[in-house]
Amino acid sequence: MSFWRKKRVFAILLLTFIIMLFYSSPFVGKLLYPLEYKQEILQNAANYDIDPFLIAAIIRVESNFKSDMQSRKGAYGIMQLMPDTAEWIVETAHFSKDWLNQLDKPEINIQVGSWYLGWLHKQFNGNVYAAVAGYNAGPGKVAKWMQSGEWDGTLEKSGQIPYGETKHYLQRVLYYYKKYRKIYAKEFLPNASLSKKEASDMPPFGSHDPTLLFS
Repeated sequence: MSFWRKKRVFAILLLTFIIMLFYSSPFVGKLLYPLEYKQEILQNAANYDIDPFLIAAIIRVESNFKSDMQSRKGAYGIMQLMPDTAEWIVETAHFSKDWLNQLDKPEINIQVGSWYLGWLHKQFNGNVYAAVAGYNAGPGKVAKWMQSGEWDGTLEKSGQIPYGETKHYLQRVLYYYKKYRKIYAKEFLPNASLSKKEASDMPPFGSHDPTLLFS
């Protein structure tokens, strides 16, 4: 191998290393995957026994943190709540009825959506995948799939989910969950240690102390 060819190969390897180092840095990660409304997310995660990174992932998929977003189906706000669903949540959770006219406010929308996510988790007996699918397709549809055997509620068999949109939704939420947990774990949970396996696992629910997720 000639001197110049060796030099060219070395330059390519060095450039590849620099690019990999650049993209693996926390700073770049936060640029590619920004996370807003951290305090609201942490507060509601603690209040309703939800992993904060799961709330963040759902917000990213639903609205990309745009508080004034409205879908063609009528879902509104940062967590994209349907009017009928929001009305039922407000009544069931005994929130102020005035909130129905304030769903454009992130702090209100996040609280209503987080309560609903926690409720879904309980409805599906702790099955986080079914809860996430239910957030997209509705709990009635997901319960029907599971009762009929169309889907067993596991991630491994998520390809059996009858709705392509819901199947893709679950995959996207899991993708962003992993990203947020890997990038922001130390910031959200400064006293926690994070292994590679834990960063790639879907979250457990049911702990007011989120540091237990990383023990």
